[in-house]
Amino acid sequence: MKPSIPKGTRDFSPQEMVKRNYIFDTIRKVYQSYGYQPIETPAFENSETLMGKYGEEGDRLIFKILNSGNYIDDLPPGFPMPSKFEDNRQFTRLISEKALRYDLTVPFARYVVQHRNDITFPFKRYQIQPVWRADRPQKGRYREFYQCDADVIGSDSLLNEVELIQIIDEVFTKLGVPVIIKINNRKILQGIAELIDAPDRMIDIAVAIDKIDKIGIEGVMEELKEKKFTTVQINFFRSLLTEEGKLNFFTAYSSLGFNQKLQVGIDEVEKIFSTINKSKINKVEFELSLARGLNYYTGTIIEVKADPSKSTFTSSICGGGRYDDLTGIFGLPDVSGVGISFGADRIYDVIEELGLFPKEIEATTKVLVLNNSEKLITQCLHLVKLLHDEKISAQFYPDDFNPKKGGKQIDYASKMGIPFVVSINEDQLIDKPYKVKRVDGQGQWQTVSLDELISMIK
Repeated sequence: MKPSIPKGTRDFSPQEMVKRNYIFDTIRKVYQSYGYQPIETPAFENSETLMGKYGEEGDRLIFKILNSGNYIDDLPPGFPMPSKFEDNRQFTRLISEKALRYDLTVPFARYVVQHRNDITFPFKRYQIQPVWRADRPQKGRYREFYQCDADVIGSDSLLNEVELIQIIDEVFTKLGVPVIIKINNRKILQGIAELIDAPDRMIDIAVAIDKIDKIGIEGVMEELKEKKFTTVQINFFRSLLTEEGKLNFFTAYSSLGFNQKLQVGIDEVEKIFSTINKSKINKVEFELSLARGLNYYTGTIIEVKADPSKSTFTSSICGGGRYDDLTGIFGLPDVSGVGISFGADRIYDVIEELGLFPKEIEATTKVLVLNNSEKLITQCLHLVKLLHDEKISAQFYPDDFNPKKGGKQIDYASKMGIPFVVSINEDQLIDKPYKVKRVDGQGQWQTVSLDELISMIK
């Protein structure tokens, strides 16, 4: 059998993992500097925990896990088979009680409710783990990928949104990625839905508008038509769209009039921008067409994309928003939260495209101690330990030395991206018992003392 992996998944080489860990470590350090605490949740949850939290489209993308054993034999006597179900979801619930997590936010809400007696609110947590979605694999879209989340729960202060935007700015500044941060507010979209006499259709509107970048204006109009919006309502949305496929806030502002929901949303956006402007973050834009399709968002919504003048990558690389009652579905009502999620896999693609990975992170080992004599093995191992004590990554070449293949070890160092090789003189009593050379060919062998060796490598 030819070995393979499922579509939408990937293997990662050591070189790729070094780069991925660079992204994870950068995000983790920024989270920790703002006081966020780490947690982890299981890779799979009870299906009832996940289903119904992401909207109809999201539910379809959840990977279900079949019950162990012969689940058919466990069905009640006389139970109809799947072909006799009008809705096969009823059958699915019987044979699949668990599912792989779709995101980290819903499991986090479940965690908060389950551990509420052990948590001090407001609770600031971060979580870096993989999630799974039964999506169609394509560039920038995978079935297994990592999310790097940070959430504050138990506080409705808009300063939390400002802090998360600061975190976004700091992370991408450290990574060197030029980005545009866009924000909107679900209350504005809800207010617009109420103004067109469709107060219970905000989710349908948000899901359709959220696809403007993917399917264009006409695609959005067609989706609204399929969702049974009236011609008047559809034409109204068309009148708000610019040629670039964005909703024109000023047109809405002047022609719609106001209701309380719309006004509250506008006030929240203005407060956030007022505070951000004082923080000198210049990459934030308001965009009314930003909707984000997840059902649980109720207030501020955030989306980050690479600067299109610098990158061809069009998918979002970070996003998030406020959810006022996500814990309520698990029995803890009226606990507001807000969070963001960095898409590490997409960020990797952008950094790779722009050539922004630092060269120094590609070498996991800085020194290869050569195995030139069986008599010196003990001294070589001791040198490796001395270098480790100085926080220098080093390793010893394990294979026996062969004079006819003396270049094999240096060739190994070159292929592994190890910048220095060190050889030990058999006479350990001399002042400079070590010979060091750069693998890239810049410079000749140098005879050095231990202190000189450490200084050169550092």
